[in-house]
Amino acid sequence: MGDPAGIGPEIIVKLYQHNAPPDCVIYGDSNTIEQTMHRLGLERPMQILTTPDEAIDPNALPVYQACDPVSVDLAPGRVSAEAGKAAYQCVDRAIDDALEGQLQGIITAPLNKQAIHMAGYDFPGHTEILAHRCGDVPVAMMLANNAIRVVLVTIHIPLGQVAQTITIDLEIQAIQLAHRACEQLGINAPRVAVAALNPHAGEAGKFGNEEQRIIAPAIEQARALGIDVSGPWPGDTIFGRARTGEFDVVVAQYHDQGLIPVKYLGIDEGVNITVGLPFVRTSVDHGTAFDIAGKGLASESSLAQAVDIARILVGNQSRSN
Repeated sequence: MGDPAGIGPEIIVKLYQHNAPPDCVIYGDSNTIEQTMHRLGLERPMQILTTPDEAIDPNALPVYQACDPVSVDLAPGRVSAEAGKAAYQCVDRAIDDALEGQLQGIITAPLNKQAIHMAGYDFPGHTEILAHRCGDVPVAMMLANNAIRVVLVTIHIPLGQVAQTITIDLEIQAIQLAHRACEQLGINAPRVAVAALNPHAGEAGKFGNEEQRIIAPAIEQARALGIDVSGPWPGDTIFGRARTGEFDVVVAQYHDQGLIPVKYLGIDEGVNITVGLPFVRTSVDHGTAFDIAGKGLASESSLAQAVDIARILVGNQSRSN
Protein backbone atom coordinates (compact mmCIF):
# COMPACT_ATOMS: atom_id res chain seq x y z
CA MET A 1 0.00 0.00 0.00
CA GLY A 2 2.83 2.40 0.72
CA ASP A 3 2.17 5.47 2.85
CA PRO A 4 -1.59 5.63 3.58
CA ALA A 5 -1.44 9.43 3.51
CA GLY A 6 0.12 9.46 0.04
CA ILE A 7 -1.23 8.52 -3.38
CA GLY A 8 -0.51 4.78 -2.99
CA PRO A 9 -4.03 3.81 -1.88
CA GLU A 10 -5.53 5.97 -4.66
CA ILE A 11 -3.54 4.44 -7.51
CA ILE A 12 -4.24 0.94 -6.18
CA VAL A 13 -7.99 1.58 -6.07
CA LYS A 14 -7.92 3.12 -9.56
CA LEU A 15 -5.98 0.15 -10.92
CA TYR A 16 -8.56 -2.29 -9.60
CA GLN A 17 -11.41 -0.11 -10.82
CA HIS A 18 -10.11 0.00 -14.39
CA ASN A 19 -8.28 -3.31 -14.79
CA ALA A 20 -8.19 -5.58 -11.74
CA PRO A 21 -4.92 -7.56 -11.78
CA PRO A 22 -5.66 -11.25 -11.20
CA ASP A 23 -3.82 -13.17 -8.48
CA CYS A 24 -2.73 -9.99 -6.72
CA VAL A 25 -3.41 -9.20 -3.07
CA ILE A 26 -3.36 -5.74 -1.50
CA TYR A 27 -1.18 -5.71 1.61
CA GLY A 28 -2.60 -2.67 3.33
CA ASP A 29 -5.25 -1.28 5.61
CA SER A 30 -8.93 -1.91 4.96
CA ASN A 31 -10.00 1.41 6.51
CA THR A 32 -7.67 3.33 4.22
CA ILE A 33 -8.77 1.46 1.10
CA GLU A 34 -12.46 1.88 1.96
CA GLN A 35 -12.05 5.60 2.65
CA THR A 36 -10.13 6.03 -0.60
CA MET A 37 -12.89 4.40 -2.63
CA HIS A 38 -15.49 6.57 -0.91
CA ARG A 39 -13.45 9.74 -1.49
CA LEU A 40 -13.09 8.96 -5.19
CA GLY A 41 -16.71 7.92 -5.60
CA LEU A 42 -15.73 4.48 -6.86
CA GLU A 43 -17.93 1.45 -6.47
CA ARG A 44 -16.29 -1.93 -5.95
CA PRO A 45 -16.78 -4.45 -3.13
CA MET A 46 -13.87 -5.08 -0.79
CA GLN A 47 -12.84 -8.58 0.23
CA ILE A 48 -11.06 -8.73 3.60
CA LEU A 49 -8.66 -11.67 3.54
CA THR A 50 -7.70 -13.54 6.68
CA THR A 51 -4.73 -15.16 4.91
CA PRO A 52 -2.89 -13.91 1.82
CA ASP A 53 -3.46 -17.18 -0.07
CA GLU A 54 -7.23 -17.14 0.37
CA ALA A 55 -9.31 -17.53 -2.80
CA ILE A 56 -9.82 -14.11 -4.42
CA ASP A 57 -13.13 -12.75 -5.64
CA PRO A 58 -12.33 -11.32 -9.11
CA ASN A 59 -14.94 -8.61 -8.66
CA ALA A 60 -13.58 -7.31 -5.35
CA LEU A 61 -10.56 -5.50 -3.96
CA PRO A 62 -8.76 -8.24 -1.99
CA VAL A 63 -7.27 -6.55 1.07
CA TYR A 64 -5.04 -8.38 3.53
CA GLN A 65 -4.73 -6.40 6.77
CA ALA A 66 -0.93 -6.27 6.92
CA CYS A 67 -0.55 -3.42 9.42
CA ASP A 68 -2.11 -2.06 12.56
CA PRO A 69 -5.47 -0.46 11.70
CA VAL A 70 -5.00 3.11 10.53
CA SER A 71 -7.20 5.71 12.20
CA VAL A 72 -10.08 6.89 10.02
CA ASP A 73 -9.14 10.53 10.60
CA LEU A 74 -5.63 10.22 9.15
CA ALA A 75 -5.44 13.15 6.75
CA PRO A 76 -4.11 12.70 3.20
CA GLY A 77 -0.99 14.65 2.34
CA ARG A 78 0.50 14.86 5.82
CA VAL A 79 3.66 13.24 7.15
CA SER A 80 3.03 11.22 10.30
CA ALA A 81 4.56 8.45 12.38
CA GLU A 82 1.30 6.50 12.16
CA ALA A 83 1.41 6.48 8.38
CA GLY A 84 5.11 5.60 8.37
CA LYS A 85 4.51 2.68 10.72
CA ALA A 86 1.69 1.32 8.55
CA ALA A 87 3.78 1.62 5.38
CA TYR A 88 6.70 -0.20 6.97
CA GLN A 89 4.53 -2.93 8.47
CA CYS A 90 2.92 -3.67 5.11
CA VAL A 91 6.17 -4.17 3.23
CA ASP A 92 7.70 -6.01 6.19
CA ARG A 93 4.83 -8.50 6.23
CA ALA A 94 5.01 -8.93 2.45
CA ILE A 95 8.72 -9.70 2.70
CA ASP A 96 8.00 -12.35 5.35
CA ASP A 97 5.48 -14.03 3.08
CA ALA A 98 7.69 -13.78 0.00
CA LEU A 99 10.62 -15.36 1.85
CA GLU A 100 8.31 -18.17 2.96
CA GLY A 101 7.26 -18.78 -0.63
CA GLN A 102 3.68 -17.55 -0.28
CA LEU A 103 4.29 -14.71 -2.74
CA GLN A 104 6.16 -14.76 -6.04
CA GLY A 105 6.78 -11.06 -5.99
CA ILE A 106 6.09 -7.72 -4.31
CA ILE A 107 4.86 -4.56 -6.04
CA THR A 108 5.22 -1.49 -3.87
CA ALA A 109 3.42 1.82 -3.80
CA PRO A 110 5.55 4.73 -2.52
CA LEU A 111 6.45 5.31 1.09
CA ASN A 112 7.65 8.55 2.68
CA LYS A 113 11.15 8.37 4.14
CA GLN A 114 10.49 11.03 6.76
CA ALA A 115 7.38 9.20 7.92
CA ILE A 116 9.12 5.85 8.40
CA HIS A 117 11.93 7.63 10.26
CA MET A 118 9.34 9.25 12.54
CA ALA A 119 7.96 5.76 13.18
CA GLY A 120 11.39 4.59 14.34
CA TYR A 121 12.66 2.73 11.26
CA ASP A 122 16.12 3.84 10.13
CA PHE A 123 16.06 3.05 6.41
CA PRO A 124 16.46 5.42 3.44
CA GLY A 125 13.76 3.61 1.45
CA HIS A 126 12.20 0.38 0.19
CA THR A 127 15.38 -0.90 -1.45
CA GLU A 128 17.38 -0.84 1.77
CA ILE A 129 14.54 -2.44 3.75
CA LEU A 130 14.29 -5.27 1.24
CA ALA A 131 18.05 -5.88 1.11
CA HIS A 132 18.35 -5.92 4.90
CA ARG A 133 15.37 -8.22 5.46
CA CYS A 134 16.80 -10.64 2.88
CA GLY A 135 20.10 -10.94 4.75
CA ASP A 136 21.87 -7.80 3.51
CA VAL A 137 22.21 -9.35 0.07
CA PRO A 138 23.85 -7.24 -2.67
CA VAL A 139 21.13 -5.48 -4.65
CA ALA A 140 20.86 -2.81 -7.28
CA MET A 141 18.09 -0.45 -8.27
CA MET A 142 17.02 -0.63 -11.90
CA LEU A 143 14.78 2.06 -13.35
CA ALA A 144 13.21 1.18 -16.68
CA ASN A 145 10.73 2.48 -19.20
CA ASN A 146 10.09 1.77 -22.86
CA ALA A 147 13.14 3.83 -23.90
CA ILE A 148 16.02 3.10 -21.51
CA ARG A 149 17.06 0.96 -18.55
CA VAL A 150 19.38 2.21 -15.81
CA VAL A 151 21.07 0.45 -12.88
CA LEU A 152 22.63 2.48 -10.06
CA VAL A 153 26.01 1.85 -8.44
CA THR A 154 25.13 4.01 -5.42
CA ILE A 155 21.59 4.87 -4.34
CA HIS A 156 20.52 6.99 -1.38
CA ILE A 157 23.72 8.74 -0.30
CA PRO A 158 24.80 12.41 -0.44
CA LEU A 159 26.37 13.43 -3.73
CA GLY A 160 29.53 14.48 -1.90
CA GLN A 161 30.07 10.89 -0.75
CA VAL A 162 29.77 9.18 -4.13
CA ALA A 163 33.44 9.43 -5.14
CA GLN A 164 34.53 7.98 -1.78
CA THR A 165 31.91 5.20 -1.90
CA ILE A 166 32.45 3.64 -5.32
CA THR A 167 34.94 0.78 -5.49
CA ILE A 168 36.02 -1.72 -8.12
CA ASP A 169 34.00 -4.42 -6.38
CA LEU A 170 30.89 -2.21 -6.20
CA GLU A 171 31.19 -1.38 -9.90
CA ILE A 172 31.54 -5.05 -10.85
CA GLN A 173 28.54 -5.92 -8.68
CA ALA A 174 26.39 -3.28 -10.42
CA ILE A 175 27.53 -4.47 -13.86
CA GLN A 176 26.73 -8.09 -13.00
CA LEU A 177 23.32 -7.18 -11.61
CA ALA A 178 22.55 -5.04 -14.68
CA HIS A 179 23.46 -7.97 -16.93
CA ARG A 180 21.35 -10.33 -14.82
CA ALA A 181 18.35 -7.98 -14.79
CA CYS A 182 18.36 -7.71 -18.57
CA GLU A 183 18.46 -11.49 -18.89
CA GLN A 184 15.52 -11.76 -16.49
CA LEU A 185 13.64 -9.32 -18.71
CA GLY A 186 14.21 -11.67 -21.65
CA ILE A 187 17.13 -9.85 -23.30
CA ASN A 188 19.69 -12.25 -24.73
CA ALA A 189 23.38 -11.20 -24.61
CA PRO A 190 22.75 -7.81 -22.94
CA ARG A 191 24.95 -4.88 -23.89
CA VAL A 192 25.94 -3.00 -20.75
CA ALA A 193 27.30 0.56 -20.83
CA VAL A 194 28.91 2.19 -17.80
CA ALA A 195 28.61 5.94 -17.26
CA ALA A 196 31.58 7.93 -16.05
CA LEU A 197 31.50 9.83 -12.79
CA ASN A 198 33.29 12.98 -13.92
CA PRO A 199 32.75 15.39 -16.83
CA HIS A 200 34.14 14.07 -20.14
CA ALA A 201 34.90 10.75 -18.41
CA GLY A 202 37.62 12.49 -16.41
CA GLU A 203 39.50 13.77 -19.47
CA ALA A 204 42.46 11.43 -18.84
CA GLY A 205 42.60 12.45 -15.19
CA LYS A 206 42.29 16.20 -15.71
CA PHE A 207 38.76 16.31 -14.20
CA GLY A 208 39.11 13.40 -11.78
CA ASN A 209 40.77 10.00 -11.78
CA GLU A 210 37.95 7.71 -10.61
CA GLU A 211 37.50 6.50 -14.18
CA GLN A 212 41.13 5.40 -14.39
CA ARG A 213 41.44 4.01 -10.85
CA ILE A 214 38.07 2.36 -10.35
CA ILE A 215 35.59 2.28 -13.22
CA ALA A 216 37.80 1.19 -16.12
CA PRO A 217 39.49 -1.64 -14.15
CA ALA A 218 36.05 -2.87 -13.05
CA ILE A 219 34.88 -2.92 -16.66
CA GLU A 220 37.90 -4.97 -17.67
CA GLN A 221 37.28 -7.48 -14.89
CA ALA A 222 33.60 -7.72 -15.82
CA ARG A 223 34.56 -8.40 -19.44
CA ALA A 224 36.77 -11.23 -18.21
CA LEU A 225 33.63 -12.70 -16.63
CA GLY A 226 32.00 -12.85 -20.05
CA ILE A 227 29.84 -9.73 -19.83
CA ASP A 228 29.48 -7.47 -22.87
CA VAL A 229 30.26 -4.19 -21.12
CA SER A 230 31.86 -0.96 -22.32
CA GLY A 231 32.83 2.44 -20.97
CA PRO A 232 33.29 4.52 -19.00
CA TRP A 233 31.28 6.78 -21.29
CA PRO A 234 30.60 10.50 -20.59
CA GLY A 235 27.37 10.87 -18.65
CA ASP A 236 26.05 13.64 -20.91
CA THR A 237 25.82 11.39 -23.99
CA ILE A 238 25.47 7.80 -22.79
CA PHE A 239 21.73 7.93 -22.11
CA GLY A 240 20.95 9.27 -25.57
CA ARG A 241 22.98 6.46 -27.11
CA ALA A 242 21.11 3.90 -25.03
CA ARG A 243 17.78 5.40 -26.05
CA THR A 244 18.62 4.91 -29.73
CA GLY A 245 19.36 1.23 -29.13
CA GLU A 246 23.15 1.11 -28.88
CA PHE A 247 23.02 -0.36 -25.37
CA ASP A 248 20.48 -2.41 -23.42
CA VAL A 249 21.25 -0.92 -20.01
CA VAL A 250 23.31 1.90 -18.51
CA VAL A 251 25.13 1.57 -15.20
CA ALA A 252 24.99 5.02 -13.60
CA GLN A 253 27.25 6.09 -10.74
CA TYR A 254 24.74 7.90 -8.55
CA HIS A 255 21.03 8.41 -7.98
CA ASP A 256 20.22 11.52 -9.99
CA GLN A 257 22.64 10.73 -12.81
CA GLY A 258 20.56 7.67 -13.61
CA LEU A 259 17.07 8.71 -12.55
CA ILE A 260 16.83 12.10 -14.23
CA PRO A 261 16.99 10.64 -17.78
CA VAL A 262 14.40 7.97 -16.95
CA LYS A 263 11.98 10.33 -15.24
CA TYR A 264 12.43 13.03 -17.88
CA LEU A 265 11.00 10.59 -20.40
CA GLY A 266 7.88 10.17 -18.27
CA ILE A 267 7.32 9.26 -14.64
CA ASP A 268 4.03 7.55 -15.43
CA GLU A 269 5.77 4.97 -17.62
CA GLY A 270 8.76 4.21 -15.38
CA VAL A 271 9.21 1.13 -13.19
CA ASN A 272 11.63 0.55 -10.32
CA ILE A 273 13.04 -3.00 -10.17
CA THR A 274 15.17 -4.29 -7.30
CA VAL A 275 17.73 -6.73 -8.69
CA GLY A 276 19.43 -9.34 -6.51
CA LEU A 277 16.57 -10.33 -4.20
CA PRO A 278 15.37 -13.95 -3.86
CA PHE A 279 11.97 -12.84 -5.19
CA VAL A 280 10.66 -10.32 -7.69
CA ARG A 281 10.14 -6.73 -6.56
CA THR A 282 8.92 -3.88 -8.72
CA SER A 283 7.64 -0.46 -7.80
CA VAL A 284 6.23 2.74 -9.16
CA ASP A 285 8.74 5.32 -10.35
CA HIS A 286 7.40 8.18 -8.25
CA GLY A 287 6.92 9.30 -4.67
CA THR A 288 3.99 9.79 -2.33
CA ALA A 289 2.99 13.09 -4.02
CA PHE A 290 1.52 14.57 -0.84
CA ASP A 291 0.62 17.72 -2.75
CA ILE A 292 -2.10 15.87 -4.69
CA ALA A 293 -2.92 13.06 -2.24
CA GLY A 294 -6.64 12.69 -1.66
CA LYS A 295 -7.60 14.86 -4.63
CA GLY A 296 -8.21 12.13 -7.19
CA LEU A 297 -5.48 13.44 -9.52
CA ALA A 298 -2.91 10.64 -9.29
CA SER A 299 -2.32 8.37 -12.28
CA GLU A 300 -2.08 4.62 -11.85
CA SER A 301 -0.04 4.20 -15.07
CA SER A 302 3.30 3.53 -13.36
CA LEU A 303 1.64 1.02 -11.02
CA ALA A 304 0.10 -0.79 -13.98
CA GLN A 305 3.54 -0.93 -15.63
CA ALA A 306 5.04 -2.27 -12.40
CA VAL A 307 2.45 -5.06 -12.32
CA ASP A 308 3.15 -5.96 -15.96
CA ILE A 309 6.92 -6.04 -15.44
CA ALA A 310 6.52 -8.13 -12.29
CA ARG A 311 4.52 -10.69 -14.27
CA ILE A 312 7.25 -10.86 -16.93
CA LEU A 313 9.96 -11.32 -14.31
CA VAL A 314 8.00 -13.98 -12.42
CA GLY A 315 7.30 -15.83 -15.65
CA ASN A 316 10.94 -15.75 -16.77
CA GLN A 317 12.08 -16.79 -13.30
CA SER A 318 9.71 -19.76 -13.33
CA ARG A 319 10.96 -20.88 -16.74
CA SER A 320 14.61 -20.59 -15.71
CA ASN A 321 13.92 -22.72 -12.61
